[in-house]
Amino acid sequence: FAGLADVSISEDIPVEGEITVPVGSHSPDEDYSTLDEPVRDTIMRDLKAVGKKFVHVMYPKKSSALLRDWDLWGPLVLCVSLALMLQGGSADSKDDGGPQFAEVFVIIWFGAVVITLNSKLLGGTISFFQSLCVLGYCVLPLTVAMLVCRLVLLAGSGTVSFIIRLIVVMAMFAWSTLASTAFLADSQPPNRKALVVYPIFLFYFVISWMILTFTPQ
Repeated sequence: FAGLADVSISEDIPVEGEITVPVGSHSPDEDYSTLDEPVRDTIMRDLKAVGKKFVHVMYPKKSSALLRDWDLWGPLVLCVSLALMLQGGSADSKDDGGPQFAEVFVIIWFGAVVITLNSKLLGGTISFFQSLCVLGYCVLPLTVAMLVCRLVLLAGSGTVSFIIRLIVVMAMFAWSTLASTAFLADSQPPNRKALVVYPIFLFYFVISWMILTFTPQ
């Protein structure tokens, strides 16, 4: 390599290739980083994303909104809210309701995991966390049903109260089942959709039964 030291490149020799960066080759969003934004903006953006997913659940239709930008904040809030409203029933009159909270929390998350594994084993095309996101967000109608039932129980626990709670729970149970299947149906093989819908039906039925049979201390 000693002879290379005497080699010089003339400034008149053109350099091949494009070395300039074209203007407008990428959008400003590509250079945007959430590390530079204020914490308040990050929280507000996440809250708006969760709110949009709630709207999609309340107006279910075939959409990839819950699958494209999945998160588990909404399911966590719904699970905790439902577990808090279900604790302290008459069945736990000797306790403070703590174990009941854990039972509801475990049933919801364990059931969602089992349904997700079943969907993946049957050839589902969505990811594990996408399925958990959809199943968790679709608990929203049942959480609303639990809130209505608690308000109805404040007026009494007679036959009329039970009929009202039965109608509300059945309507919200159907809503949750239809919403979840609307989001998850397209991700399953056509000949195996029934095998995926059946566990979803049982999952929301168990939650609905806990809501309907709940009676305060």
